[in-house]
Amino acid sequence: MPPAPRSRRSYDQYCAAARALDVVGDRWTLLIVRELLVGPRRYTDLHADLPGVSTDVLASRLKDMEREGLATRRRLPPPAAAYVYELTDRGRELLPVLQALGTWGAPALQERRPTDAVRAHWFALPLLRSLAGLGAEGVVQVRLPEGEFHVRVGGEGESYGDGPAPESPDVRLTLDAETCVAVGRGVLTVGDGVRAGSIDLSGEGVLAKALRAS
Repeated sequence: MPPAPRSRRSYDQYCAAARALDVVGDRWTLLIVRELLVGPRRYTDLHADLPGVSTDVLASRLKDMEREGLATRRRLPPPAAAYVYELTDRGRELLPVLQALGTWGAPALQERRPTDAVRAHWFALPLLRSLAGLGAEGVVQVRLPEGEFHVRVGGEGESYGDGPAPESPDVRLTLDAETCVAVGRGVLTVGDGVRAGSIDLSGEGVLAKALRAS
């Protein structure tokens, strides 16, 4: 029986990296994953937080992600009655991939270009990675001039989300985007930022103490 025709281009290489790029190598796909790692998102929310993507391309990429088992689409119950996209377990496995890409690309963030869009939660991935080795767990709420996001560090459920944390955070950080980039790159610790006055930290408990001592 002849092989089934492919609906997308493939590298046709028996290589794990090539197979992965067959699925996520198209332009915008990994950035859509970045947005869905925040949690379920409506199409309009995705389009708003992916400046530069056309509606046709976004719709096409989402369909590809559904077909490849990276994302699903479901209807919210009333009164919302809206459709949202969310990652499958397979899609969420891309979290460390995006963190590694962010670490590799962080040196390119030396200066913000006038044309650069920015969203606060885009800083969550590198920050989550930089806080992973603290030996403490909990929820950190971060406030930047551009907005707020939160990260859950330690334990088995590391994650991040846009906006305030749904529960009372263990730690609150207030800093600017450039300082957040420095912490994410590992060139500045939260403790050093607190001592230098570039980071405001509030909270008690094991996680707050670990951050102050870093």
